[in-house]
Amino acid sequence: MAWLKPFQRQATHSAASAGPIQRRISLSRFRRNRDGVTAVEFGLIALPFFALLTAIIEVAMVFFAIQVLDNGVNQTARLIRTGQVQDAGMSQGVFRDELCQRIDTLFNCGERLSFDVRTFDNFGGVDLSDPLTGDNELDDDDFRYDPGDGGDIVVVRVFYEWPTMVPSFGIDRGELANGNRLLSSTATFRNEPF
Repeated sequence: MAWLKPFQRQATHSAASAGPIQRRISLSRFRRNRDGVTAVEFGLIALPFFALLTAIIEVAMVFFAIQVLDNGVNQTARLIRTGQVQDAGMSQGVFRDELCQRIDTLFNCGERLSFDVRTFDNFGGVDLSDPLTGDNELDDDDFRYDPGDGGDIVVVRVFYEWPTMVPSFGIDRGELANGNRLLSSTATFRNEPF
């Protein structure tokens, strides 16, 4: 063991005497070392990348949901236009069930779905005013269910509160106060003379 003592002293002596030079060499080696660069770069861009990817998927889902809602509203409004709703004496609840059957692939017809069916004297008098309150909440208190008679002008408006998947990151994307997006579909037509 005596033969190790000169080496141990020399190692301690050179580390102590090198001081700032040794530190510069260590920093230089650290800057040149490229091990793990890919992992660090991925860690820096992963959050924005996945947030953007999820936002793109959400926008695509919203467009798809609007298409499904439009198709469902048009098919259900056709029941009014052709007089099937009036002939069958279809109530508001049954009409809602008919609508829900056509859009149930994407939509949960619970409390998030609201609709308004009204008749008007002429197309110029059709009221499509915004159903949102000043607090950005859906105001469906005034909604009615009046499918009309043959030859009447009818407007069917359907609203659905679509939940957002991606947190807003400070950007207010949802129209409603609870952060949900309000999807809507409208069908305006004159009933057939039944």
